[in-house]
Amino acid sequence: MSLYELRVRVKDIEPPVWRELRLRGDTTLDKLHEVLQVAMGWTDSHLYLFHAGGEKYGEPDPEWEKVRDSARTTLEDIVRETGRSFVYEYDLGDSWMHEVTVSGPVEAAGRREAAGDERPRCTGGARACPPEDCGGPYRYQVLLKAISDSRHEEHDELLAWIGDDFDPEAFDARSVDAALEQMR
Repeated sequence: MSLYELRVRVKDIEPPVWRELRLRGDTTLDKLHEVLQVAMGWTDSHLYLFHAGGEKYGEPDPEWEKVRDSARTTLEDIVRETGRSFVYEYDLGDSWMHEVTVSGPVEAAGRREAAGDERPRCTGGARACPPEDCGGPYRYQVLLKAISDSRHEEHDELLAWIGDDFDPEAFDARSVDAALEQMR
């Protein structure tokens, strides 16, 4: 099975929040959703959609028109049918849009991977994921400004909500990779 490298970037946030991942081509989109939740640091508390080639992929729901089943579509299907970039949308209210760029197939790095035992891996990234339910990219930018400026009118309220331990610059690829290992 082919391996693909994905570069995932949260849109409309500067400086960017991004991750680099390596996945098997036969990874279904519903599994890719799970991988992205772990890699980005989301809590899987909201609905999601993939947007690719004019199609939407997600969990089937009779209230949604024309949403294809993400459990029946693989990463390789998307690359073959729609190209090397697509969008992952998480939290349809806050609309966190993630630009996903695919490269590959790439060579397996070791014998275990070549034998087909490849698991999702995080190979890089930068910056912490925005907190759940903070209001989307615009409100996240406001939150960052407010918590860094003690004179900002929302400083105390937002700092109390987010907590003192949130560091927007924090990211550790090894920790993410270890969490992905636990997904087996």
